[in-house]
Amino acid sequence: MTTHNSQYSAETTHPDKQESSPVPTAAGTTASNVSTTGNATTSDASIALNADATPVADVPPRLFGSFVEHLGRCVYGGIYEPSHPTADENGFRQDVLDLVKELGVTCVRYPGGNFVSNYNWEDGIGPRENRPMRRDLAWHCTETNEMGIDDFYRWSQKAGTEIMLAVNMGTRGLKAALDELEYVNGAPGTAWADQRVANGIEEPMDIKMWCIGNEMDGPWQVGHMSPEEYAGAVDKVAHAMKLAESGLELVACGSSGAYMPTFGTWEKTVLTKAYENLDFVSCHAYYFDRGHKTRAAASMQDFLASSEDMTKFIATVSDAADQAREANNGTKDIALSFDEWGVWYSDKWNEQEDQWKAEAAQGLHHEPWPKSPHLLEDIYTAADAVVEGSLMITLLKHCDRVRSASRAQLVNVIAPIMAEEHGPAWRQTTFYPFAEAALHARGQAYAPAISSPTIHTEAYGDVPAIDAVVTWDEQARTGLLLAVNRDANTPHTLTIDLSGLPGLPGLGTLALGKAQLLHEDDPYRTNTAEAPEAVTPQPLGIAMNATGTCTATLPAISWISVEFHG
Repeated sequence: MTTHNSQYSAETTHPDKQESSPVPTAAGTTASNVSTTGNATTSDASIALNADATPVADVPPRLFGSFVEHLGRCVYGGIYEPSHPTADENGFRQDVLDLVKELGVTCVRYPGGNFVSNYNWEDGIGPRENRPMRRDLAWHCTETNEMGIDDFYRWSQKAGTEIMLAVNMGTRGLKAALDELEYVNGAPGTAWADQRVANGIEEPMDIKMWCIGNEMDGPWQVGHMSPEEYAGAVDKVAHAMKLAESGLELVACGSSGAYMPTFGTWEKTVLTKAYENLDFVSCHAYYFDRGHKTRAAASMQDFLASSEDMTKFIATVSDAADQAREANNGTKDIALSFDEWGVWYSDKWNEQEDQWKAEAAQGLHHEPWPKSPHLLEDIYTAADAVVEGSLMITLLKHCDRVRSASRAQLVNVIAPIMAEEHGPAWRQTTFYPFAEAALHARGQAYAPAISSPTIHTEAYGDVPAIDAVVTWDEQARTGLLLAVNRDANTPHTLTIDLSGLPGLPGLGTLALGKAQLLHEDDPYRTNTAEAPEAVTPQPLGIAMNATGTCTATLPAISWISVEFHG
């Protein structure tokens, strides 16, 4: 996670940093010349899956991953709180575990994030009473090491999730990565593997996906590097890890964001050097409504169109990866791991960090650093949920290249799940669009043909108001339509035609399953501990005929999902 020195996009594409050329629209989308302003009558929009539609790709399970970092209360007070009434014998909160399962998370990146660049993995194994306390330079906190890889493995077993493990490339590197790999995955009979067995985990953990560092181009990162330095380091580490286990899937750090001056060239330099032993390159992008303090209308409209930035981001990194492949005369594509994405109001964190830096600059300080303080605990609005639903649509529409993604983070810290100390856990607004995709997007992803009115944004120019994706599991005969109205002012009537689904003629008919709408007349409405269900999806009143045709009205700033089956 990038900290103060970043300029988050609409996040990464603040209006005063725009290029003059327009951002291309999402694949399969056409924008009509009808603009929508105020409460004017809208033109109808349509979504159609033609009979000759080609799938983008199969929907990869890892697309529905999340992220747990030792940051704030994500771990301590989030997934781990031994004094909580629901805590099990390991100290894991059962109420949080239940919500994680309901969310549908498939893979969790751990333990960072910025935290990993100053982390000794050995500190978190063995008896808790023998584990050392350390200073965490990333978030200026005290790390108790009550949770480590052994504990997180046990948690993941209960949560039913895969682990994506990150290694320290800031203060450590090759030797520590190989030792950790032996400890985690080694068969009994060697020193580190036997230490794991002694710590109570007899069988190898079989962790396949590994992040080699985190945001190593960021000046906020402990041990940050130039592109050439990191390219050489990751090449050596990836090569050695593949010698130990050739079946590993290794993720190189991409640039920390599209705002970085080396964005694109960093990826090309790193991937060209270490192409042979890499499988993924990471992508990080956060978004927020830059006008949220004053509720500026133009800023809200830019925010709703954040997926335009994500689309361009994916295209830029894919192009850099393809250039690296060509430079190596290679045959494999380097996939994208969008292992940090979501809504983060980083301006709040920047203000907090500015205050801390001003205080810290006034002489030397010897007071203890806090343990698991309240950091980055954004409370999300209905509009935030619509944007995250839109971003998930974009990831699905590009799942040919984005083969893994981690919504950052999981609990308390910019998270879809909040957990009160000694109290309840509850769902944020952003919980619902993620869960619907994670639980029901199966089979093949399709980018349908979309005809849509346009909306004007300061950041991206004129863009389609409507975006959508369809997934279809032909074998199970189940499908999902996700659609979003990114118009801040005007509802749109949407005609949906799914008659071109592969194999549909042989199925006979389609039937409607659950259809739901997420929308609030007040887009700033939130869920809280006192009102945890203030914003929830509501039934969407539509009827689907046997050929898969229906009509729905999408209010301004809304997201819908339609489950259907043959």
